[in-house]
Amino acid sequence: MGTQKPRILPWLISQLDSGQMEGVAWVDASRQRFRIPWKHRLRQDTQQEDFRIFQAWAEVSGAYNPEKDKPDPPTWKRNFRSALNRKEVLHVAEDHSKDPVDPHKIYEFVTSVDRDFPEPDTLPSTHDGGSASCSQDDILEDLLDSMVLAPIPDGGPPSLAVAPEDPFQLLLSPTVDPSVPCRGLVPQENPLKQLLVPEDDWEFEVTVFYRGRQVFQQAAFCPGGLRLVGSEVAERALPGRQMLLPNPGQVLADMMAVDYVRRVLGSLGSGLMLWRAGQRLWARRLGHSSVFWTVSEELLPEGTHNEVPKDVGGVVFDLGPFVADLIAFIEGSTRSPRYTLWFCIGQQWPQHVSWTKRLVMVKVVPTCLRALLDMAREGGASSLETVDLHISNSPLLSLTSDQYKAYLQDLVEDMEFQVAGEA
Repeated sequence: MGTQKPRILPWLISQLDSGQMEGVAWVDASRQRFRIPWKHRLRQDTQQEDFRIFQAWAEVSGAYNPEKDKPDPPTWKRNFRSALNRKEVLHVAEDHSKDPVDPHKIYEFVTSVDRDFPEPDTLPSTHDGGSASCSQDDILEDLLDSMVLAPIPDGGPPSLAVAPEDPFQLLLSPTVDPSVPCRGLVPQENPLKQLLVPEDDWEFEVTVFYRGRQVFQQAAFCPGGLRLVGSEVAERALPGRQMLLPNPGQVLADMMAVDYVRRVLGSLGSGLMLWRAGQRLWARRLGHSSVFWTVSEELLPEGTHNEVPKDVGGVVFDLGPFVADLIAFIEGSTRSPRYTLWFCIGQQWPQHVSWTKRLVMVKVVPTCLRALLDMAREGGASSLETVDLHISNSPLLSLTSDQYKAYLQDLVEDMEFQVAGEA
């Protein structure tokens, strides 16, 4: 369980207002955008001041005690970044972390800054690998920040070595044979089985299109499932994370299209529900609007379509065939596994017309499946790849392609066993 600690946004705003930390400052008069110094430890010109904001948050949040704990700038930065990533009111507007002169990031409040932030923060584990919403750049940044320059034992020229405290960091050491699993690096239990753990939530990336125009995108963990609704009056007592679709009057200029989209959203009722049970994703609609779905490519909703049933659940995705296709892809198949769910709300599926003509289209990407496919695309037989599964309670995984394939095959067997037990 997390321990109570100061809330990061009020604390951070007070630091910005005080102007006492070099490089930590508002960048506009309306105080909606601010900058944070963001320098990698491998740079020759790093100083303690470069990590002051991260250390300050670690101290006030109770994650670091200067009198007892060893300084750990990579963990300070990771926890600081994770705390900000969890705030839906913030996003990274500009990333200048690779700037050779002034590396920094610009954050922006997507809504007006409210001085009363109601939600408390919880203290993240220093070994949790960061927020589940970390990008691949964040993962690479964590690995780079964990490196230190150390001399070769025989006194030769300096080489890139890795601090030994964190076993995952040993993966980058030139003295470690990546084809030989190090003790403690690869868990005995198949880590991919977390995909099936009921208590672990998948992250869903939801993208909404009105008449082919993207009007909304958000990635979120959804305990109890996801429920897309068209109005604030939707039933909140129902399970699942409620996600409100945008008001068309604020994002469309065509007033006729605005009127039609509003009718569709008004007929959603209590919403379109999507949830996971075991290896399958289920969906059902709770309103009058018809909903059709397909599993397709991430950029194009094509393929056989089906209708989402009303008031009862229907299977819309099965992890078993996806993993089987993923193994075949690793073995050389040219067919890329499909994992993207497309929903057409309020109209028939766009079978003979472009999908961009439909009033409301929603794309839902289980980000854990995208991460699995990305790892299959990038991995070599002996090269180590690091993947964030985007599942709650899941650490970063570092596996070779051979290990990855073996875990996938083991996962298939485990799913087949579960299906046989359900029959």
